[in-house]
Amino acid sequence: MQCLFVRVFARRSHSSSRLEVHRAAVLMLLAMAAWAAVATENRGFAQDNGGRPNIIYVLADDLGYGDLGCYGQKTIKTPHLDRMAAEGIRFTQHYAGSTVCAPSRCVLMTGLNTGHCQVRGNAMGEAQSLTPRDRTVAQVLKAAGYKTALIGKWGLGDDLDGARQGHPNRQGFDYFFGYLNQVHAHNYYPEFLWRNNEKVPLVNEVKLAPRGYAGFHGGAATKRVTYSHDLFMTEALKWVEGNRANPFFLYLAVTIPHANNEATRLFKDGAEVPDYGIYADKDWPNPDKGQAAMITRLDAGIGQLLAKLAALGIDKNTLVMFSSDNGPHDESNHNLERFTPAGPLRGMKRDLYEGGIRVPLIAWWPGTVKPGQVSDHISAFQDMMPTFADLAGVATPKTDGLSMAPLLRGQGEQKKHIALYWEFYEHGGKQTVRFGKWKGVRLGVKKDRQAPIELYDVTTDIGEQTNVAEKYPEVVKLIDKIMTIEHTDSPYFSFE
Repeated sequence: MQCLFVRVFARRSHSSSRLEVHRAAVLMLLAMAAWAAVATENRGFAQDNGGRPNIIYVLADDLGYGDLGCYGQKTIKTPHLDRMAAEGIRFTQHYAGSTVCAPSRCVLMTGLNTGHCQVRGNAMGEAQSLTPRDRTVAQVLKAAGYKTALIGKWGLGDDLDGARQGHPNRQGFDYFFGYLNQVHAHNYYPEFLWRNNEKVPLVNEVKLAPRGYAGFHGGAATKRVTYSHDLFMTEALKWVEGNRANPFFLYLAVTIPHANNEATRLFKDGAEVPDYGIYADKDWPNPDKGQAAMITRLDAGIGQLLAKLAALGIDKNTLVMFSSDNGPHDESNHNLERFTPAGPLRGMKRDLYEGGIRVPLIAWWPGTVKPGQVSDHISAFQDMMPTFADLAGVATPKTDGLSMAPLLRGQGEQKKHIALYWEFYEHGGKQTVRFGKWKGVRLGVKKDRQAPIELYDVTTDIGEQTNVAEKYPEVVKLIDKIMTIEHTDSPYFSFE
């Protein structure tokens, strides 16, 4: 708009008297001031990020592949995420970093798969903490001039057992508000949250569970006043507004719809939510109402976030991505058959079948991402580091990922993975490889490192019902080699 006024002024100055020129200049300045005031009031103000987008990555917790309407959910209502998918790209073959939260988040932050990264399981202390050797996506973007924030759940280093080296403020985040410890994050009505290095007391009253887990004694509230998810959404909107003049990276790691496991044990209902909303009158048990209400509440917050970006006038300069850290849980006493949270996939959280690791991914970027797309591009959490670095125009540290920027922008050649790899140390140890159309699954690794590999063609058998290993021995041998190559030793996690 300013350039338009300058061109008009230049044309008039050639044929006008000095008085007319002076008058034109005054009118130009007044018009520019009026336009700027209107723009500030109605649309915020224009960002100049040098072509680099703001990046908001929203991570749900234990949300299944089939939990959203745009992925086939028929019972739970998610209109805002469905609209986000309709206006952007919905990915059908995207994978989490792991099948439980801590290693999945480690893969997301570092771009390294679970055969290479620091945190490979839910543990405690240094085994579940990033180190100074790790390079996070937040550090990469901060070095590129981005303001960085984590709001929500961290789970990669806290104030216990000397694991503070993994604290978000030491891993590239300028600002942190939320939970450090993943067990503390079970409780939606906690007695405190963290703001950077300071505890923020809340007025909830908590009953501790009979036993602790992962270095933390969790619990459930007997006096419920302040709901953590609502605090996170309020904080996120406030932070975005306060940083709209800069390129920014917001990692919004909400805890919905993870169950409060301690509440399930104490009160037989782990689906904590202030109210059941549109499900209050359903003839369902309370855990079912709570599970549905949590997801719809999350969806409403996404609607508020997208509306805030539009109101600030930065929506067209902001990439928003939404995903989940692993497959759905069964930990709040809700009825899985009512919601079929994994959709057509086999398995759920803690499985390395598709239901445990294939997750929703939606990318929304008005004016850049072409709306209405459904992509079968095979991608995973390790791709986020190179993607965001690429969009920021900076070099990417060595990772196991590939930039998805060409696909998002609709420009250039999108590279494809040769193979994706996962390993998991619970339930006897497991390994999995996605290789083109093939999926290889090895169970019981701790008992037998050469246990038989199950083989599935997940392009024709998405539910992994037919093991075709005997028909394709050469594919099985190749997958076995990939499993051997991709696994590196860890001082904290072992198949022995």
